[in-house]
Amino acid sequence: MKQNSMLAMVLAGGRGSRLKDLTNKVAKPAVSFGGKYKIIDFPLSNCANSGIDVVGVLTQYESVLLNSYAAAGRIWGLDSKDSGVFILPPREKADAGLDVYRGTADAISQNIDFIDSYEPEYLLILSGDHIYKMNYHKMLKYHQEMKADATIAVIGVPKKEASRFGIMNTTDDGKIYEFEEKPANPKSNLASMGIYIFNWKALRKLLVADMKNDASSHDFGKDIIPTMLADGKSLYAYKFKGYWKDVGTIDSLWEANMDLLDDSNDLNLDDESWKIYTDDATDMPQYIGANAEICNAYITQGCKIEGKVKNSVLFTGTEVGEKSRVIDSVLMPGAIVGEGASVTRALVADGVKIAPGSVVGSADSDEILLVAKDVKAKEGK
Repeated sequence: MKQNSMLAMVLAGGRGSRLKDLTNKVAKPAVSFGGKYKIIDFPLSNCANSGIDVVGVLTQYESVLLNSYAAAGRIWGLDSKDSGVFILPPREKADAGLDVYRGTADAISQNIDFIDSYEPEYLLILSGDHIYKMNYHKMLKYHQEMKADATIAVIGVPKKEASRFGIMNTTDDGKIYEFEEKPANPKSNLASMGIYIFNWKALRKLLVADMKNDASSHDFGKDIIPTMLADGKSLYAYKFKGYWKDVGTIDSLWEANMDLLDDSNDLNLDDESWKIYTDDATDMPQYIGANAEICNAYITQGCKIEGKVKNSVLFTGTEVGEKSRVIDSVLMPGAIVGEGASVTRALVADGVKIAPGSVVGSADSDEILLVAKDVKAKEGK
């Protein structure tokens, strides 16, 4: 790699337990989104668009599908002689007998030799389970201008929600003086996006020391960043303006999909200047029946619609039968809503069949219903 280059490591090993049955058999970054995409498409597309040629994807939980998908770097144009997406599972710990990453920092520590082989000056660390578009090259430029030891991307969140995030407290020039993990009484609303740039040589020393510390939880937020602050290192907050969503719950995943119904949404998946690449399924064009009613819907190829669809997002290969209703809902790939069935304020998982006449979800519900198993007619009545 060239001098002053940056290598990316994507943390994609989390279970995503708050997504319930959606992640029973697949890793959270492999969950479907936005009609035809997978969540992992976003950080990998951002890397490709930012000119980052080498990306390590650190996988762990239910990683078979994710591994086979991400290893095909061709999707993002990262499959040339000088580029690539590399799958990096945990290595067996001789003392513990476990194949695990003990924390986010440990995931990087276990792959120091991989990183060293490319001799990067900077290391970009990304969460593999967020929906956003971001130019990492601009963040690197800011990191260099501030002469930072580490730069952390932050986004302003509503003050009432700040206690859900890791919060960065900064001076007026953006220098971080305190990091608070999910504070009960947050001092600011600058939430960490889980995107970091480190000077590699300095970070490497910290990671080596952290590996030897039995009292450490081997985590960036809990250990590495607090250590750097305590040591007087120069950490800066890079303020991101744009669309970003942590789709860690059923409600937030539903919300992010529904955001696509707004023509002016900041995500804009039709933007040719910053494309989100994916492995497009080969499918028939969408079919809209003569009696179908469609109002404010996001419809992908391969959909067959003969009923009513309103304020909903339909993924590849979904079907909506005659006299059926899909309202304020998300149908994931291959979901089928039978004749005369009703689906309201629900997220229907991949391949799930809603039997004719079934009633699923309610307009009065405060939470989005996850439908992860086939629904028989008698269960919906």
